[in-house]
Amino acid sequence: MKRTVLLHAELSGLVAAMGHGDLLVIGDAGLPVPRGVRVVDLAVTRGIPGVFDVLDAVLAEMVVERSALAQEAGADLAARFRARQIGAVTPMPHDALKAAMAEARAVVRTGEFTPYANICLYAGVAF
Repeated sequence: MKRTVLLHAELSGLVAAMGHGDLLVIGDAGLPVPRGVRVVDLAVTRGIPGVFDVLDAVLAEMVVERSALAQEAGADLAARFRARQIGAVTPMPHDALKAAMAEARAVVRTGEFTPYANICLYAGVAF
């Protein structure tokens, strides 16, 4: 059994396989995923797991160089994202964020029900 925070086998393997600049999206329960993009569906029920629960577990193992958030996210939500180690943050229109998802290695679906609680994480390097 792993000793680190991220125990979900598929998600842990995905993070381990990412290279510099690869995109991982963590999204709310309603975020539409483009056809052909891998989905790691963690949603159990409304609010479980929450986007920040999943983000914190991923950040325990992933080096993030930069990230992107929807401009439509409120100031409180954006501040909660920015309080974490998510690199330089680029705000973008929600439609642009959804379009960028076509290049994602995967989208992680959470049980989050907060509108615009989605984040694009671009992998960095540990050296």
